[in-house]
Parts: sequence; structure tokens; C-alpha cells
Amino acid sequence: MPTVSSAGPPAPVVRATAAAAALVTVAAGLGVRAAAGGDAAKYAGDALYTVLVHTLVVLLAPRVRPSAAAGIALAVSWAVELAQLTGVPAELARQSTVARLVLGSTFNAPDLLWYAVGAAPAWVVHSRLALRRLPVRS
Repeated sequence: MPTVSSAGPPAPVVRATAAAAALVTVAAGLGVRAAAGGDAAKYAGDALYTVLVHTLVVLLAPRVRPSAAAGIALAVSWAVELAQLTGVPAELARQSTVARLVLGSTFNAPDLLWYAVGAAPAWVVHSRLALRRLPVRS
């Protein structure tokens, strides 16, 4: 009977899973934009933005704790939103479509809540995946 490892999946497996999750998250964001409009699409996009940042954190640091990854994703999302108060992202957005997609251009206070809404399920899913144990060959 194989024993159980508490080390969790190897880093390449975690990275592959994070990369797949990032692609699914981008597809979900594009799908929401195509299927819905107005505030529903905007706020779903905000939540998915934080989920994407979470997956990228895990991609870069596969051994990161779920709570740390969610906290970093939320902090980055909030920092980007608060930076919009300076006008710098708006100027960059005028010069680059990529900057507009990544940094946005206009501060919107409710976005701060929706980033937290995205961080919560990202943390839950990551926590559940991190609890999985791989069999170790004896």
C-alpha cells in the first residue's frame, strides 16, 4: 500500500495547473464580456482580474500558501486600482492597449470590493488543491 506524502504535488504540476487556470480565467473573462454587458460584466471582470493575478502568483511561486497568494493578488489589484487616482494609468492607457487592459484608467471604489470577491474563491480553490496528497511509491 502506498504511503501519502504531505509535500503536495511537484512544482511543475502546480505550475501547469496554474497556467491552465490562468487560461480558463482569461477565457471566462472574455466570455463574460461577450455574454453580458454593463455592471455585471465589469464587476465579474474585476473579480476575474484578481483570480488571474492569483494564478500568476502561483505560477511564479508554486509553493506559496493559498492565503499568501490570495493576499498578494488582492494587494496587487487594490494597488492598481488606487494608482488610477494618480492619472498615470490613464496616461499609459492612452498610449497602449495592453496598459489599458492591465492597469485600467479610471478609479472606481466598488472595484475594491469586487477584487476581494475574486480573491475569496481563488483562495478556496487553491486551498483545496493544496490539500491533495500524492501517493508515494514504497
